[in-house]
Amino acid sequence: MAAPHIPNLNTLRNARGTSRGRGRGQGSGGPSITSYEEDKIAKDKIVQQTDQDASVSRLSAVEAGYLDDPFAKYFVSGEGQRRLPIINRGTYVRTKAIDNLVDEFLSKNPAQRKQIISLGAGSDTRFFRLMSRRPVPHGRGIQECPNVIYHEIDFQANTIQKLHPIKKLSELCSHVGTPMTISHSTNPSEVYNDDTLHADQYHVHPVDLRNLGPSRPAPRSFDFIDNALPTLIISECCLCYLPPAAADTVALYFTRHLFPDSTPVGLILYEPIHPNDPFGKTMVSNLAARGIVLQTLKRYGSLEAQAARMKSYGLEGTGGASVKNLWDKGVEGNEKERVAGLEMVDEVEEWELLAGHYCVAWGWRGGPEDGVWDGWQSMAEQLGGN
Repeated sequence: MAAPHIPNLNTLRNARGTSRGRGRGQGSGGPSITSYEEDKIAKDKIVQQTDQDASVSRLSAVEAGYLDDPFAKYFVSGEGQRRLPIINRGTYVRTKAIDNLVDEFLSKNPAQRKQIISLGAGSDTRFFRLMSRRPVPHGRGIQECPNVIYHEIDFQANTIQKLHPIKKLSELCSHVGTPMTISHSTNPSEVYNDDTLHADQYHVHPVDLRNLGPSRPAPRSFDFIDNALPTLIISECCLCYLPPAAADTVALYFTRHLFPDSTPVGLILYEPIHPNDPFGKTMVSNLAARGIVLQTLKRYGSLEAQAARMKSYGLEGTGGASVKNLWDKGVEGNEKERVAGLEMVDEVEEWELLAGHYCVAWGWRGGPEDGVWDGWQSMAEQLGGN
């Protein structure tokens, strides 16, 4: 496909609806800030607001019948927007692929408590979907509400927004359990508001990932992270917004610093790839027009680069696949037929281009004695490739 005919991603994301401004003006009378600080704040807001874009896409996929997620509607501000079919399908494939990796992790020795840490979690509903499970056949056993401690880490602005419906709605707080403590973090520079949650199995941390490092004291709330439990770390389009060195520092903080070598650790990344072909250049340009810069894309712009990245984080096994390959090889025939029947995908070539420019990559270490990562290895063998 010639470059001029590659679809504009702004049009795809905003199809059948109009975008809404979410910026807030700065009040007068406060302490003056430098132009550098103003620019940093503005860029942070753009990244923070991508979470609402993702939540709208998730709700669109739910309402169109792709996904079963009764919690998605609670985390969308204002009215939802119907996305184009190729965007709905992409949201479906991404969600299902990560769900499958999570299920494989949790289903091995299910009596053993495990831990999940979601970086830049925002409005993600995975915790609530896990906690609302009922006994259903799954693999070799029965998949029920899992024995897991779930942590979400994000900007304070996003954790405040996340906790607002959780505090108000029984449909959400009933899954959190007791004791449920919602409070304000101890950072005196932050605006006072409820931004932190701690419960038996669920913790929300208002932490800027850029402030983590082996030479810096850990946030006080990280006392709730158990460094002896088998742990899965998830980054869905989170680390890609950081400069490569900063993204590596964050990943290494969790894989090498926070957890000892004796603790099994896995990492899932969902990120764009292939920035240098015509479609990739258009994708980067369209996102840049919205003020979104994918800073790690050039360094980790292929599945091979993502695999090498995992190795550099001390992860021994690796796997990865483009969203296109996850659809082609990872969705079973009957399910693929169901999904294909939900909406007519007229833009087949555009779907293949778009799906070929995003990937799910995963890596793991430790735990061979109880097969914690056996399912991940099998998925890598089945799905690997572009």
